Amino acid sequence: MVGKISIGKSLIGVLNYNENKVKEGHALCLDAVGYGREGGELSFYEKLNRMQRLTALNPKAKTNALHISLNFDPSEKPSDELLRTIAASYMEKIGFGEQPYLVYRHTDAGHDHIHIMTTNIQSDGNRIDLHNIGMNRSGPATRELEIEFGLVKAEEQKQAEPFVLKPLEKISYGKSETKRAVSNTVNAVMRDYQFTSLPEFNAVLRQFNIIADAGAKGTRMQENKGLLYYITDKGNKKSVGIKASSIYGKPTVKELEKRFVKNAENRKEHHKAIAAKIDRILSNPAITTKSGFIKELHKQQVHALFRTNDQGITYGATFIDNEHKVVFNGSDLGKAYSANALNEKFAANESEPKPQTKVKSKSTRQRNRLSKGSKQTIRLDKDWQPQIKLPKPPSLFKPLLENPPIQQGQFKPQRKKRRRKRYHL
Repeated sequence: MVGKISIGKSLIGVLNYNENKVKEGHALCLDAVGYGREGGELSFYEKLNRMQRLTALNPKAKTNALHISLNFDPSEKPSDELLRTIAASYMEKIGFGEQPYLVYRHTDAGHDHIHIMTTNIQSDGNRIDLHNIGMNRSGPATRELEIEFGLVKAEEQKQAEPFVLKPLEKISYGKSETKRAVSNTVNAVMRDYQFTSLPEFNAVLRQFNIIADAGAKGTRMQENKGLLYYITDKGNKKSVGIKASSIYGKPTVKELEKRFVKNAENRKEHHKAIAAKIDRILSNPAITTKSGFIKELHKQQVHALFRTNDQGITYGATFIDNEHKVVFNGSDLGKAYSANALNEKFAANESEPKPQTKVKSKSTRQRNRLSKGSKQTIRLDKDWQPQIKLPKPPSLFKPLLENPPIQQGQFKPQRKKRRRKRYHL
């Protein structure tokens, strides 16, 4: 059994996540401990208000939501009653036995798992300490439960078949499945990978056919630190943008920037490991091309991403170590791993395109010399003819309605003849 804990600031966000799964038919509220009624008898706001009354006792505590998932081996098919018992025992072992909590059974994955929602604010207003709760309390609790209930041990499960995050494939775009798939992948990347910038974050997401778009420079979206997530197909956006603020866990620009600072320190321990992998491949005399270099890296669980400009010239390199879940730009690893250094190494076998310049023909060069007053005697090509632009001949046929405008004063008005009077005698 594997236990995962998420600590947050939004009880309504956690409750929404689980209740939406219930509406979609992918979850069932198994238990409502500390509510005095069955979970199926409670409305959304009755479930929420019970915990919000506790958080109101300590308004200074901003972090007050706890979201736990207990995941079982695919071979295990525990009953609802057993899951309720395991949840109660687990909550007791981590120090939340007296807290109200909700238990949901989810059926949207290939293995059985339950989600538990609670708050760390007690009835007297004091907080339950959450520091290192995963390592200090959750880990020992799950190992004890494995023995107590005869469950498959997590360590043996990892050795047999490690979890691999897979790229998103065909999804009903624009429906709830899109948002759920993006949310699951983005949260997995944020939890497991160590990246220090949005381009590095995107380098990881691209492996799973997702991209995070912060808007073009100078746009209102970029200035307001907005962020949209898209599903991609061969690098092109193939879905409606999903707001980061609407995804569970809120992977917004503000939240990512916090991760950048934290990850910059945490990834240092893997610097030598990924550099050693690259060195082993570069030292192999059989690797003479960039494509061969990329293939060998892939065998070492390293994804290499080379960035090129419109002229096809490589200007940047990023390395993603999927074994240690870290991302490094080549220049961050060292000068020898930068795009320029790698270009030089493979230049003999892979020449990059150069800007094309127009070569003037012989006759053109000769004419240019003549125009500049050169005194040299030059033999012109036999086929050369002077390029003289003749005036366009006037059209013989003009539209009937095409009459020239009459200029003012061109025609004087005719004076009316004065009729002479005749007198008859």
